[in-house]
Amino acid sequence: MTFTRSAFVLALLGTLAAGPALADSSHAGHGNGTMAMDGAMADGLVRKVDKAAGKLTIKHGPLKALNMPPMTMVFRVASPELLDGVKAGDKVKFVAQDVDGALTVTELHGAK
Repeated sequence: MTFTRSAFVLALLGTLAAGPALADSSHAGHGNGTMAMDGAMADGLVRKVDKAAGKLTIKHGPLKALNMPPMTMVFRVASPELLDGVKAGDKVKFVAQDVDGALTVTELHGAK
């Protein structure tokens, strides 16, 4: 009986001693990081440019950052300047992100 009681008291004290360490859930100092990550840049072929609507149709390879298979789809662009100099038929490298529920091209570069 004494052993059981001692084991219980030790377990209780260990739990109480660990409480403050477990309660510290502060994430201060943790950076949010950037959305771009390895594999975030995707290859694509521009099918259509709609400057008035700020949209771009791209036939693309896998979008690893968004866990999407290859397909052709319409994207919004983060800024109208991204569409300058882009035309249907251009090969591009781009980053797409979910911005407020809409897939949006945030980076766009000509592919070589």
